[in-house]
Amino acid sequence: MHGPTRRAVITAMVATTLAAPLKAYAATPETIDIWPGRAPGAPGKMPVRKIEQRSDDPAFNDRWITGVDRPTLSVRRPANPNGAAVMLIPGGGYGFLSWDNEGEEQARWLNGRGVTCFILTYRLPGEGWANRASVPLSDAQRAMRLIRANAAAFGVDASRISVMGFSAGGHLAGSLATRHAEPSYTPVDAADRLSARPDLVALIYPVISMVAPFTHVRSRDALLGAGSIEEQQRIASIEHGVGADMPPAFLVHASDDGLVPITNSLALYQAMLAAQRPVELHAFDQGGHGFGVRLPKTVPASAWPELLIAYMRRTGMMEV
Repeated sequence: MHGPTRRAVITAMVATTLAAPLKAYAATPETIDIWPGRAPGAPGKMPVRKIEQRSDDPAFNDRWITGVDRPTLSVRRPANPNGAAVMLIPGGGYGFLSWDNEGEEQARWLNGRGVTCFILTYRLPGEGWANRASVPLSDAQRAMRLIRANAAAFGVDASRISVMGFSAGGHLAGSLATRHAEPSYTPVDAADRLSARPDLVALIYPVISMVAPFTHVRSRDALLGAGSIEEQQRIASIEHGVGADMPPAFLVHASDDGLVPITNSLALYQAMLAAQRPVELHAFDQGGHGFGVRLPKTVPASAWPELLIAYMRRTGMMEV
């Protein structure tokens, strides 16, 4: 189901299936707890939040987050909202969250174009949680449902909610796009009756495959554990999960990426074409990995944000 019909159904569902009041999850005015109380599968000894400042410049933040004990959505609102929303998923090999490069900095340029942003702080699978392989997906599913259930409070259109992920965060965003209906946690409230399917997925230098020779081994082992078997790896490989309900996808990768090979994006692109799903791939000869929006204009991959905005407009995620 696509287009106006799908939007009408989503609008009706949100209107009649209200989540618990948003204020029940508010830790601060702009930070929303994803789970009431402790997240599912909490370890006996909870992770301790740590923020590592990687920047030597006091005017420039480059923070890495570990020890995620409390998954959250950090809301970043534009001065002139246009109803579009993006959930941002930072990368970090499933071992940390690259908070500024792939969260705050992305929210700033999207806010400047009227897009309301939600930065996802998701649990890291190697920090003691039960069912480690499903922990990030559970957080992403629950977060998307909370955004959709409370769309009116956020001032966004419940049928124009995209997800954008970077590196391993791209793997999580792609997993949400392909496995949005998979039961990964016990429902909490009425919000969990809503769809967790994003209306568009943008994957920037993403980890895609967990089985192919070009997989990013560090991300695979952090998510699945060092002793994972092929069946687990296949289930976690996004290119094998593309189906008829896969949302439109926007892919960005650089051929000189020395960490996550561009073959990851090519594998998903081929799977999307085979499934006859809408997809756009931008393969740049220069950019490397982890570039976010920090590239100088002389580097080809710096063009990706405007290309994404154009794609969002063509797919109805933003007004022309």
